[in-house]
Amino acid sequence: MSRIHRRAALAVSCICLAAPAFAHHGFDTEYDAKKKVALSGVVTKIEWTNPHMHIYIDVTGAGGTVTNWNMEMASPNTVQRQGWGRSTLLPGDKVVFEGYGGKVVESHGALSRIAKADVPDKPLFIQGGPEAAREGFPGQR
Repeated sequence: MSRIHRRAALAVSCICLAAPAFAHHGFDTEYDAKKKVALSGVVTKIEWTNPHMHIYIDVTGAGGTVTNWNMEMASPNTVQRQGWGRSTLLPGDKVVFEGYGGKVVESHGALSRIAKADVPDKPLFIQGGPEAAREGFPGQR
């Protein structure tokens, strides 16, 4: 194989490997910035999956109807850099959370903040990284 063919094969390989990065969705594709929610509920499941973690939370409405919210977070790596471990939040934990509802299914949202219900002023996760974690929940500053 000539030098030109090897370079062309390398270039094509790099482009093919980078293609999945372009397929990643943006916030505005799935979520509505006008559908801000602040709710409380009970964690039912946590998925440590790439490219985004998911937390499922049962929220009981005013009429007693239970809705299971699927809240998308950052990647497991990003969440772990904020101090999370696999036992930080477990099914059965009562939480307060904020986020944005989905454009199609409102209960499939983007999580922006979450804390255990007994210590709402100490968020476990804040979208935006460790610098944003110092700010706390709105109204708790």
